[in-house]
Order: sequence, then C-alpha cells, then structure tokens
Amino acid sequence: MAGKRTYFLDLDGTMYRGDTLIEGAKAFIDWLLATSQSFLFLTNNATRTARQNVEHMERLGYQGIKEEHFFTSAMASARYVAKHSDKRKVFVIGMDGLKEALLQEGFTIVEKNADFVFVGLDKQADYRRYSDALKELLNGARLIGTNYDRIIATSEGYDVGNGSIVTMFEYASSQTSPRIGKPYAPILELALEQLHLQKEQVILIGDNLETDIRLGYEQAVETVLVTTGVHQRTDMERLHIFADHVVDDLRELIEK
Repeated sequence: MAGKRTYFLDLDGTMYRGDTLIEGAKAFIDWLLATSQSFLFLTNNATRTARQNVEHMERLGYQGIKEEHFFTSAMASARYVAKHSDKRKVFVIGMDGLKEALLQEGFTIVEKNADFVFVGLDKQADYRRYSDALKELLNGARLIGTNYDRIIATSEGYDVGNGSIVTMFEYASSQTSPRIGKPYAPILELALEQLHLQKEQVILIGDNLETDIRLGYEQAVETVLVTTGVHQRTDMERLHIFADHVVDDLRELIEK
C-alpha cells in the first residue's frame, strides 16, 4: 500500500454499524484528514442524501466530513441512467438520498406512466407501494435497482438488504435490472470519472467480500477487508473472493 493514493471507503460495517461508531474507523479518518489524504465514501447505501450522511457521521462522533466525500449507489444509478437514456419520468421506491440524486440528474418523479422504476432501500415501503411499482413495470417501465446488497450490517445484527427487494421485483416483473452498485463496475467507473482518477490510484476498503472486495477483485483494484462488519478472514476461502490485505481494525493502516 506504499504511495499516496485515494481511499474508497465503505460505510455500513466499515465506518459504523447502524448507530454504533467503530472506534478504529474514526481514528483512521482522523489520520487521513490530519495528513491531507484523499478519500471518498463509496457506498451502496442509497437512503441518505450527502448532507444526511454528514449529519449521521457527526452524530456518531466523526469530524471534518464534507458532502463531497460521498458517492452513493443512488448517485451512481441516477447518473448511469441519465447517460444511457433521454427519458426522465421515474417512479421511486426509496428515501431522500435516491430522490435527491434523481432530481439532481434532471429526472421527474411521478406516480403513473413512468419510464423507469428506481428501487432503493425504503424502510417505510409496504405491500401496496411494492404493488404500485409492479404495475408500472408491467406497463413498460424499466427496473433500475441501486444495489444488490443481500443483507446489511446493523448495531443489532443484520437486516434485509436492497438486493433482496430488487430480486423480488425481477421475479415479479420478468425483468433484469442493470447492475450498477457494488460489486459491479459502473459505480466504480462513475466515481473514478468524477474524481478524474485511474484504478491504479485508489484503494478499496470495506467489510463485505461480496460487494466491496469483489468489486476490487474483479476490477483489478487493490483491496483491504476490515473484519468489523459482514465477513471475516475465513469467509474468503468459502466465497473464493480474496482481499489483498485483511485487518481487524483500520488503525492497523495508519502509518507511524
């Protein structure tokens, strides 16, 4: 890991678990800020806006975090579709982060006659909302899932991830969403494009072998697995996804 590069950091399970701060992660971020090193939170979490992400981390005790430090699967999905289509009417299952990202890319949020149905994690969505989305899909709207996380780490264990919801819609609608969030290439390519970087200039850090580490493993980007979230060292052999480095605490990466 020698040489100055930009760190692409996961959030859930890496910086915190739900509303619980991961102490080693805060120390690592403090070190990055103190030494003026470049970093970006590359996250599949599409629920929060950049401002809400800053406020959440500040409540946990982080300092010096700015809105420009975040690139989410909501931002990636909105930008990806905007680059590939001139249609702009969207039905949304998702929270503030997804809605803001879509509006910033020039989309109009509608309840009927949508061109796309965007699906991000929505903790208030219910059967009726899901059924309304399905009607749009069966009427010709295209399914767009922000990410494929099967599960997400919380302070009390694990919750259902957005990928499980997207898969439900794929089954119900007989559609396949484009793969945009981690571990798929578009989110990385769009983040690199935004920061004018090449793959060789970044290091991916995360707790999830199936998303964070697989992204780097398949895209030839150096990776660090931190065992504070979803996966442990022993899971690498089981899943056949291997990180370049493994740490139990991000403080192990601080250069003395």
